[in-house]
Amino acid sequence: MAGEDDIFLRATQRTYKGLTQDEEREWRGPFCFIQAADPQLGLMKAWRVGDCDGGGDEWTEEVRLTQQAVRAVNELRPRPRFVALCGDLIHAMPDSPFREEQEKDLKEALRLTDPDIPLVFVSGNHDLGNTPTPATVEQFRRTWGDDYFSFWVGGVLCLVLNSQLFFDASGCPQLAEAHDAWLERQLQSAAHSTARHVLVFQHIPLYLRTPDEDDEYFNLQRVQRASLLRRFHQAGAVKALTVSGVKAVFSGHYHRNAGGSHGGLDMVVSSAIGCQLGDDPHGVRVVVVTADEIIHRYHSLEQLSERGIDEDLKKLLA
Repeated sequence: MAGEDDIFLRATQRTYKGLTQDEEREWRGPFCFIQAADPQLGLMKAWRVGDCDGGGDEWTEEVRLTQQAVRAVNELRPRPRFVALCGDLIHAMPDSPFREEQEKDLKEALRLTDPDIPLVFVSGNHDLGNTPTPATVEQFRRTWGDDYFSFWVGGVLCLVLNSQLFFDASGCPQLAEAHDAWLERQLQSAAHSTARHVLVFQHIPLYLRTPDEDDEYFNLQRVQRASLLRRFHQAGAVKALTVSGVKAVFSGHYHRNAGGSHGGLDMVVSSAIGCQLGDDPHGVRVVVVTADEIIHRYHSLEQLSERGIDEDLKKLLA
């Protein structure tokens, strides 16, 4: 990515300023971050005309909304520690028309982000293809960075997963095996760490409402869902400061707000910056991390632009 400015050197090379230093393993008090999902440049027109299999030949609206989100986030005080974009960065599937143009325009919009707010990119099905292959995964890595990784921030361990490898890894079974082995090592390590919380970021939700719901396009299949829930719960604490298991899983994909809680683990499904498939406004989620809790609330872009973070959330950060 030679020639990119600092924000995209950080994003694509995963050298997040302030997130990989040893001191980030230490709890230093409450902080906030932003979780967003599905800017998905190109979907809004494709949805309106009923041709969602195409890449969409117009994405001016999504660029404007992304720019609005960036401006609003830049003005927040206290400053968010990072922004996690939970997949479907663009609509055009790999090797389809408009993909390169959509990637370029999204990067231009995101480049306006305050250099002190790192961007964390999560891979979605439109970024990798519904059935990813080694070639499409490598394409994502070249463009946006690793498809799975971990980082520490303020005493919290964050795991970024490639959920498409849970959904359909038939085109790249060896990559799925490597991803699964890496995740197991991370969860085992978390159980013996001083992490105040463990958080997961992925594109496809484990579930939309309840863990026992039927399989569908917008959730992970029951077998995978049950396995991940068990593993996340068992990433338990053995040290006094550590909470038991993964505290929350943040996702997008649904283009509506949803989610639930199971055994102390929150499944957080956030609606889109871009195309809405329900009644939610375009927006992002503000997440406040305290010593004991993860408090999260969806804010419309208009609300965030005009009033910032809700006052009761600000008090938790004081």
